[in-house]
Amino acid sequence: MPILKNNNLFSIVLLNSIYPLSKSLNKFLSQSIISTQYKKGEFIVKNGEYCNRLHLIRKGLIRGFFYFDDKEITTWVSVDNEMVTSISGYFKKVPALENIQCLEDTYTESISYEDMHYALEHFKEMAHLNRILMEQYYLHSEYRAFMTRIPRARDRYDYFVKISNPEIVKRLPKKYLASLLNVRPETLSRIEIPEFKENS
Repeated sequence: MPILKNNNLFSIVLLNSIYPLSKSLNKFLSQSIISTQYKKGEFIVKNGEYCNRLHLIRKGLIRGFFYFDDKEITTWVSVDNEMVTSISGYFKKVPALENIQCLEDTYTESISYEDMHYALEHFKEMAHLNRILMEQYYLHSEYRAFMTRIPRARDRYDYFVKISNPEIVKRLPKKYLASLLNVRPETLSRIEIPEFKENS
């Protein structure tokens, strides 16, 4: 898990494209954000560990999951340009409820809880940016909650394809997609759109 110093321009550019930031905030973020490289299969955080950083995926594929009856239950998946963290761990400073695992070699840029809150308290535009990002998070959370209530597997799959980043549909291995949709892998093979099928 190498930490790459002074390589966080990607986050600065992306955040400014969402909401323009002042020179002073850009400088603060450039000094606070760190870049990290994770290998495929590596965990950003495991259940029971503390997660003190909010990650922006520069490139890669990440899933959240938990264990139930010795089975892995995938709850969400994120890809390039999306943010990930343990919600309970990051915002409540309690042990993470889920595991966060990289499904590809992944590069993230992240900021600590302390630096995030310093920015929120000292830079007014950070509050505007945070509001926009939270709106996006809650919107996607609502989509996921709605998806889990769809009774038919085929309809759940169709809805997932409709609301998801196409890169997730293309790159996510079947076994994790099946877990996310709460279907058997063989059921998923029958209902998948042919151009999105991939070997895992």
